[in-house]
Amino acid sequence: MADEILLELRGINKSFGAVRALVDVDFRVQSNEIVGLVGDNGAGKSTLVKIVSGVVQPDAGQIFFQDREVSIRNPDDAKALGIETLYQNLALINNLDVVANMFLGRELVSVWPLGLIRVLRSREMERQTDEILGRLQIGIGSVREKVEVLSGGQRQAIALGRAVGWGKQLVLLDEPTAALGVREGRQALELIGRLKEHGVSAVIISHNLEHVFSVADRVVVLRHGVVQGERRIRDVDSNEIVSMITGTAEIKKLEFGAPEAP
Repeated sequence: MADEILLELRGINKSFGAVRALVDVDFRVQSNEIVGLVGDNGAGKSTLVKIVSGVVQPDAGQIFFQDREVSIRNPDDAKALGIETLYQNLALINNLDVVANMFLGRELVSVWPLGLIRVLRSREMERQTDEILGRLQIGIGSVREKVEVLSGGQRQAIALGRAVGWGKQLVLLDEPTAALGVREGRQALELIGRLKEHGVSAVIISHNLEHVFSVADRVVVLRHGVVQGERRIRDVDSNEIVSMITGTAEIKKLEFGAPEAP
């Protein structure tokens, strides 16, 4: 159900030396929900995503997934839960084809007697790649094309397709449209918006509020490692979010005694 909590972080703290990257952060993602995670540079967004993806360990706090407390000690733990991460650099191998990139580190093999011979199941990998890309309406001429000959939008779509294909529950997207032009960025956003049709939730980090507003159901604002607030997209405009990001909302409250927004 859409109102069930899929992921919940409680009291997450993380410091790097004297720098407090996250301070008592509470964060949640519901089933079939897209959450925008926004904030200025150094706000703690990437650190939060790295904790969920198992790259970074919190100093304190609890993580719950599907109502069960979990320990995400490494990326393999996250993947076992059905959590996939799409980083800004896409992590694609240019001289490999689409199929090889889709199954990178997850190659299907048949093991013959005594385990002495291992055969790559190329046809099955190609079939599954076609199925994933078709399900997500990603248009690629041939899944045997090398990634290096694809456009920026196609490369982004392949990386998204891989994340969604393996991320059965939750996909974490770090600046998914940052390196794309207007048309390709729009195509990527359309793909992200279709995640819920496949029962997949997502967290999208972006400095582009227009993009966040176009796909997210809810937005969470981080500032100096502290959650400044969260708002339903339908109940807020970008000016209020900018004020929360920059801290001008707090200044206004101090100067004018304005009540805190509900």
